[in-house]
Amino acid sequence: MPYVNIKITREGATAEQKAELIRGATQLLVDVLGKDPATTVVVIDEVDTDNWGVAGETITLRRGRTRAGGA
Repeated sequence: MPYVNIKITREGATAEQKAELIRGATQLLVDVLGKDPATTVVVIDEVDTDNWGVAGETITLRRGRTRAGGA
C-alpha cells in the first residue's frame, strides 16, 4: 500500500488543484511501479508560511521581502 505525503504552503491551492495532485501522484505510482491505485494513499498537508523555512527564515518573511522589492 503506497503512501504519498505532499506538503505545500497554504497559499490558496484550490480543491481542483489538490484533486489533480492526488490523481497525478496516484497515476505516477501506477505507471512507474505498477501499483494498484485502489490501495494508493495520497495525503496533502498545507503548511502556513510562518511554519515553513528556507535558508534560515520563514517563507512569510522571504515573500514579504520579495513583494517589497528587496532581494
